[in-house]
Amino acid sequence: MRFTTVAFALIVFIVVFSIFVANLANLIGIDKQLSNRLDAASNDGEQRQPKQLKLDDQHNHLMWFLQVSDIHISMYLDPARVPQLIEFCNRTVDIIAPSVVLASGDLTDAKTSNFLGSQQHEQEWRWYHEVLRDTNVLNKTVWLDIRGNHDNFNVPALQTRQDLFTNYSAQGRHHTRSYMHQVAAGGERYTFIAVDACLDPGPKRPFNFVGMLSRNETQHLINLAERSRELNTNYTIWFGHYPTSCILTPGLGTGGIRNLIGRYREAYAYLAGHFHTLGGAVPRMYTLQEEGFLELELGDWMRNRRYRLAAFDHGLFSFVDIHHNQWPVVLVTNPKDALFNIPGKEDLQSIVDSTHIRLLIFSPAKVVECQVKIDGASWQDCQRISHQLFVVPWEPKRYKRGLHKLLVYVLDADGRSRVVEQRFTLDGSRLQFDFLAKLVLMYDTNKVFQTFFSVALIIYLVPLCVFRIWHTLVRKGTVARPRLRTLCCGGWIRKMWILSTVDRLMFPIVGYCLYLTCGPWSIGEVIDGHMGVVFVWGIFVNNAFLPGTLTYLYGFFQLMLCQLPLTIIFANNVVRRFYRRSGEKNYGWTMALWKNSAFILIMTVEVLLAAIFWNSYGLLAFIITPLRAWSIVLNVILWYQSRYIPEKCLRSASAVWSSSEPKLSSLAN
Repeated sequence: MRFTTVAFALIVFIVVFSIFVANLANLIGIDKQLSNRLDAASNDGEQRQPKQLKLDDQHNHLMWFLQVSDIHISMYLDPARVPQLIEFCNRTVDIIAPSVVLASGDLTDAKTSNFLGSQQHEQEWRWYHEVLRDTNVLNKTVWLDIRGNHDNFNVPALQTRQDLFTNYSAQGRHHTRSYMHQVAAGGERYTFIAVDACLDPGPKRPFNFVGMLSRNETQHLINLAERSRELNTNYTIWFGHYPTSCILTPGLGTGGIRNLIGRYREAYAYLAGHFHTLGGAVPRMYTLQEEGFLELELGDWMRNRRYRLAAFDHGLFSFVDIHHNQWPVVLVTNPKDALFNIPGKEDLQSIVDSTHIRLLIFSPAKVVECQVKIDGASWQDCQRISHQLFVVPWEPKRYKRGLHKLLVYVLDADGRSRVVEQRFTLDGSRLQFDFLAKLVLMYDTNKVFQTFFSVALIIYLVPLCVFRIWHTLVRKGTVARPRLRTLCCGGWIRKMWILSTVDRLMFPIVGYCLYLTCGPWSIGEVIDGHMGVVFVWGIFVNNAFLPGTLTYLYGFFQLMLCQLPLTIIFANNVVRRFYRRSGEKNYGWTMALWKNSAFILIMTVEVLLAAIFWNSYGLLAFIITPLRAWSIVLNVILWYQSRYIPEKCLRSASAVWSSSEPKLSSLAN
C-alpha cells in the first residue's frame, strides 16, 4: 500500500478549488442570468405593473431624498463630527430640500475611553438629539433613523435604561424596532421600510457585529410590506444598518432577507451602512441582487463624511454618493447610469421614448452654467425648469445601440464647478459591478466565517491525525515508512510526524482544538449585570440565545495566527531534542531570547488579547476563559514540555525514524 502526502493534498486541493471556482463563476455570471430571468419572467398577479410615464421637461413624477450612515458621534474621537453634522442639517438639507433623510445606524460610537470596551454614553445621545433639535431639521424634512450595532452595544433589552435610542432618536419614541413611512410626492406614493436587525439582547464588543431578524420581527416586516402595498405604494426603498449578507434570518430559510425584499415588485433598492468601504478596499460597494433589487452600501460619515442623494424620476431610480461640502451636487436622472439599471422593474423603453435629458443640480450659489454632451458631440446648454431641475432636448434613437458616455459640466456663481461622467445604454447592455463588492454583498457573511473556522480546523487537525494513524500503521508493519525525497517537504513531514507520536503534546493540542469547537469559551458579563456563556456556535445571555457569527472568525484567527504557529514551534523543539538528545548546548540569555523570539511574540499577542477580553467582559470572564487565559497557561506548559521532552517519550518516533537515519541539520535548527 503506497500512500503519499502529495497525492492526498492534491485531491483535497482539487475538490476545494473546484467548489471555489464554481461559486465564483456563479457570482460573476449572476448579472446576465438575473437580467435574462427577470426580463422573461411573468410577474405575480398581485404585483402591479408601473404605469408608463413620459420623461419630458416637466417638474413632476419626481422625488429625491438623502441618506447618511455611521455617524459615530463620540465623546473621545474626532470632535468635528458633531459640528459638521450640524452643518449638514443646516446647510445641506436646506439646499437640497429632500423629502426624507435616512440615518441608517451607528448614530453614536459607544466605546469606552480606552477604545477597547463598549458602553452606551448618554452624552453622545444628547449631542445627537441636540443636533436634530437645534437645527430644526425635523421640521424641514422627515428624519428616519434606525439603530446600528454600536447603538446596541451593551443593551440588555429594548426600552431599558441602556436603550438610549428610544429617548434620544427621531423615531425611537414612535417605533420599537422596524417601521414604515410613506411619502406622497410628484404624483406617486413612496414607502420607506426601516429594517432593525440589531441583536436582542445586544452584547458588548467584539461579538456584536452581525444582525439577526427573529421570527416575530420577520413577520412584522412582512406585515409592513403588505400594508405598504395596501396603501397603493408605487415605489419602496428598504433600508437598515446591516447589509443583507450580514443579517441572520432563522424564520426565512434560504435567501433570507433578500428573498423577502425580492417578493415585492415595488422594492427597488436596499440601502445600508456598517461595512463602510472596508478600509478603502471597496469604495463603490454596490450590486444587483439575484432577487432583482439594488443593494447599495454607503461610505461612513465618521471618517469619510459621505452622504447619498437618491431620486425617483418617472419610475427611474438614480443616486450619487457625495463628500460633505462638495458642491455643486449633480444627479443625472435621465438617461440613468447603465450600471444601476434594474431589469424587470425599470423599462428602458421609457428612456428611448423620452424627450429630454434630466438633471438635478444643487448648490449654495446660483448655477450660472450647465452644459451636457454625449460621446463626441458638441456641448449643449441646459434649460432650468425649476430651482433644482435642468433639462436639455435630445434624440435618444441616435443612441439605441451599445454604451454611450454622457458628460455634464456645471458652474455656480461662486466659481465652483463639477464635471460628471455617466455611461448609459438603451438596448440593455450591462456593466459589471466590482467583483469585491459583489463578493461582500452577495455572500452570506456568517457562512463565510463558518467556512474559515472549518478550514482552520482541518488545516490544524487533519495533518496531525493523519501522521498519528500513519505512524501506527508503519509500526504495525501494515505500510512502509515514506521516503522523503525533498528536503523542504520531507523536513516538515518528519517534524509533524514526530510531534504526533508524543502523547503528552499530541493529546493536549488536539483536545484544545476540539474544545474550541464544542466547549464554552468564556463565562462572564457579556452585558453589564448579565452573565453569559460564549461558545463558538453562539452566546447564551439574558435568557436568550444569539447564534454564533463573529465568534467563528475569532476562532479562525485563534487557530491560524496563534495555535498553528505554536504547534510548529513545538514540533521544532521536539525534533531538536530528537536529534540532540545526548545533550543540549547552553546558550546565553541573548541567544536564548533570540531562539525563542517567535514563541515570545505569539505569547505577547495572546496576553494582549486576554487583557482586551478582561477589559470587555470583566475579571470573571478573564479567569474562566479557556479560549484566552487558559490557552496561555496551556501553551507555556506545552512549550516547556517540547523543549525538555524526556527521551522515553521519543521512543515511538525512534522506532520509525531511527538514529541510523541520516541526520538532517535543517531539522535540528
